[in-house]
Amino acid sequence: MSDLKKGKVQRVAGPVIVARDMLGSQMYEVVRVGEQGLIGEIIRIEEDKATVQVYEETAGIRPGEVVERTGKPLSVELGPGITGQIYDGIQRPLTVLFEKTGPFVRRGVAPSPLDRGKKWHFVPEVELGSKVTGGGDVIGEVKETSLITQRIMVPPNLSGRISSIASEGDYALTEPVAELETANGPMPLFMMHTWPVRIARPFARKLPSDTPLITGQRIMDFFFPIVKGGTAAIPGGFGTGKTVSQQQLSKWADAKVIVYVGCGERGNEMAEVLETFPKLTDPRSGEPLMNRTILVANTSNMPIAAREASVYTGITIAEYFRDMGYDVALMADSTSRWAEALREISGRLEEMPGEEGYPAYLASRLAEFYERAGRLDVQGSPKRIGSISVIGAVSPPGADFSEPVTQNTLRIVKVFWALDKDLASRRHFPAINWLTSYSLYLDNLDEWYGRIGKDWVELRKEGMYLLQRDEELREIVMLVGPDALSEGQRVILEAAKMIKEDFLIQYAYHPVDSYCAPEKAYQMIKMIIKFYKRMQKSVDENIPLQKVLDLPVKTEISRMRLQPSEKFQLYATELSARIDHEFDNLVLIVRR
Repeated sequence: MSDLKKGKVQRVAGPVIVARDMLGSQMYEVVRVGEQGLIGEIIRIEEDKATVQVYEETAGIRPGEVVERTGKPLSVELGPGITGQIYDGIQRPLTVLFEKTGPFVRRGVAPSPLDRGKKWHFVPEVELGSKVTGGGDVIGEVKETSLITQRIMVPPNLSGRISSIASEGDYALTEPVAELETANGPMPLFMMHTWPVRIARPFARKLPSDTPLITGQRIMDFFFPIVKGGTAAIPGGFGTGKTVSQQQLSKWADAKVIVYVGCGERGNEMAEVLETFPKLTDPRSGEPLMNRTILVANTSNMPIAAREASVYTGITIAEYFRDMGYDVALMADSTSRWAEALREISGRLEEMPGEEGYPAYLASRLAEFYERAGRLDVQGSPKRIGSISVIGAVSPPGADFSEPVTQNTLRIVKVFWALDKDLASRRHFPAINWLTSYSLYLDNLDEWYGRIGKDWVELRKEGMYLLQRDEELREIVMLVGPDALSEGQRVILEAAKMIKEDFLIQYAYHPVDSYCAPEKAYQMIKMIIKFYKRMQKSVDENIPLQKVLDLPVKTEISRMRLQPSEKFQLYATELSARIDHEFDNLVLIVRR
């Protein structure tokens, strides 16, 4: 660092400073600003002047203070010890910061993201003399947690022959575990390496996905599914349940690794995440959920520039685990706050504003982020397939979905889970509007879901038809009153009501209903559609609708959600028999 020429602060404008005497500096190079050594990143170069966005509070920085170059871009450290950590937007471990500085983080403090002193048990996977290439070849393994085994890979952009390999044993991250003979001479390999956050990690090729990312949320899995390696957006106004939805997905999605990025959300919401996640148990393994989770926390009261960097930090960590062959789910909460950080920095740079003051490059930045998702062949040996599914919450002001962040996100993602304020005010959660939401992965997944039930697709179409007809009939009722409806139309209203209340509503904090397996969701909708068809047939045979609605089995259907998944098949068989029995009895009673 000392060999590089130092600059001087010329001007300060919030999180952005202009430094002079910076000849030789590069775009996106990390610098240290002022006596306290605040971390910053060069985002513009003009002659000998460099514009730097500072990731910490710049109050007190004055012209003339030193700007020290590092010669490196903003990068994250990747290696054993990263799982279970809680980082800020530039990968400073918050637990270590708390120990060093207390509840108020001092400026300029930048502890190592990974613990240099801890030893990890390394198991070699290559032989002496093996030829390896960067970006994927595995040289060994480390059992990081009870749920995650890290594959120690040759860093991208390196290749050569293994001239030495460590024997199985315990090593610190600073101890070499192998030596690579390259064209430029011997190169030591460690269990960790760094990677610039703004550059996507290389891969062999992208693959089409025909496997769903099971979320355990009925409306998502049944009506609007997402694939492994897919992209989704959850837009909604204040209080509609974006953060709870993201947390539910973090807890229950069947990804092997979860990366949760809280970029600009309220401090109390992020505090709840940080408090609850370490206490949660992984439902599939019974182990602590943090054994496969990485949290990146950058709340709305933290420095604005670090918020802009936080999503890149999160997606780079996700790519690291994807390259090991894991299915990764990344939750970004919320991309609107990230876009606001872009807008503020753009304003400080005096750039020409676009729509609603956002920079003209908003769409391309969003696309760059979401396009790092995907299911793909990983480079290197052994052959591996990994995926990153990106689910971004969007917080449009006033729940206006026509604003730029929502509209630009919609052009990119393939699943749209639109949260509705009216549903939320009626305590219908998850408050996903079934009429405005959509998934473009339905055709890809029909075959997979067909293995659960051959009539899955037909049931989904029938359920959506009832919900759409319900909306049309409600408009008629509002215009001319309920007396204008025939008995057959009232049957549709009642069936749609059952779907909404008994199937789509799901209790996030209920021990049983918080997660619903696809097999249970299939049986539930099958019971509702069966009841609807029997109800329709009874009304056609002049049986009063009210008598049908008074059947005890209807109450039992409303309690289906509270039955455990493992016992549901037997329960559904008995319930189906009860539906037939009670309807048959009703027909006999009326005919007498």
